[in-house]
Amino acid sequence: MDTIEFKSMLEEKGITLSPSQLEQFERYYELLIEWNEKINLTAITDKPDVYLKHFYDSITSAFHFDFSKDLSICDVGAGAGFPSIPLKICFPNLKVSIVDSLQKRISFLTLLANELKLDNVTFYHDRAETFGQRPEIRESYDIVMARAVARLSVLSELCLPLAKVSGTFIAMKASAAADEIEEGKKAISILGGQVSEIKHFLLPKEESDRNIILINKIKTTPKKYPRKPGTPNRSPIK
Repeated sequence: MDTIEFKSMLEEKGITLSPSQLEQFERYYELLIEWNEKINLTAITDKPDVYLKHFYDSITSAFHFDFSKDLSICDVGAGAGFPSIPLKICFPNLKVSIVDSLQKRISFLTLLANELKLDNVTFYHDRAETFGQRPEIRESYDIVMARAVARLSVLSELCLPLAKVSGTFIAMKASAAADEIEEGKKAISILGGQVSEIKHFLLPKEESDRNIILINKIKTTPKKYPRKPGTPNRSPIK
């Protein structure tokens, strides 16, 4: 996917990028490649692939959810900033928080936000398990997002405690989403969530499976969740 295709395919979905926004994506790509030589940010470095598999893929949730309002978003385990930074470029109104356990990635993201002149973006060096227990953070976000970080039963424990009641947890998955939802039903319910929609589509050009799972936060998460770091992954709620 070249930059012209990127722009036109987003326009087909109702997202129009200005020249300055396209410049932000171009600079994002340059910094990603530059920093990838110092720290491991991505295995995908070919420019058309970055535009398709990172930038475009990150924005696909906006085809199914309205990000045009003034919303607060927490991106859990964003790595090199996906999906929240591409969404922030498209929708400057968003207030974005990113939590990541690796300081080197936080350093990259901080520089990236400065270079792209992004405002209302905050980075936290923390584990999602301890971040979700912070009283000033817990149940404070309109949207919590994660992109293929872990299985849904585990992701739900990391993400749902951060979403406010009436907020939404958006899980971006590749294939096998139906199995993960079935496996994670109990965890989602215990944590205060309810699956509202599952959007399945194929990523353009390469035709690979994608699923966007929208989970409404309908009640408060019990205080014991998330459990101590590593516990959700070792012992998922069943």
